[in-house]
Amino acid sequence: MLKKNRRVARWAGIAMLLMLAISLAGHFRAKAAESGASSEGNPPPFVIEYYYKAKWGHADEFLALFKKNHYPVLKKEVELGRMLRVSMVAPRYHTTEDGRWDFRVTIVYKNAAIANDDFDSAALIKQLYPDQETYKREEQRRFEVLEAHWDLPIKDVDLDGR
Repeated sequence: MLKKNRRVARWAGIAMLLMLAISLAGHFRAKAAESGASSEGNPPPFVIEYYYKAKWGHADEFLALFKKNHYPVLKKEVELGRMLRVSMVAPRYHTTEDGRWDFRVTIVYKNAAIANDDFDSAALIKQLYPDQETYKREEQRRFEVLEAHWDLPIKDVDLDGR
């Protein structure tokens, strides 16, 4: 009887280990899919930071025009699934003039191919802004108040890897 109980306990232990392994595998697959890089080889997200340096005294005007005319287009692209996230930050304090920027917009694209495709947002813009004359005039002004603008694709650096 003791041998039979040991054998049952051993098989029960093995079954529990197998269930734990299956559960952990599912957890790691879910985490990989969440981060955009699954075991099936889906390409990872592609991140670009867009820096804007407004002329002195025009940062608020730039921000108002950005929020009115450009941000809704970006949000539409998120809804379409082309982008995963759009966010903006501004520095809390000032820097030297040569290193100064007023706004950094970070866009996380679904992948590098989408970030670099020939997507034409003209149809979205016409849908969102039926008054194209006003839209074009305000977009022109948004760039007139800029002193500089640059785009910087970024990548993660694995500090724990070799």
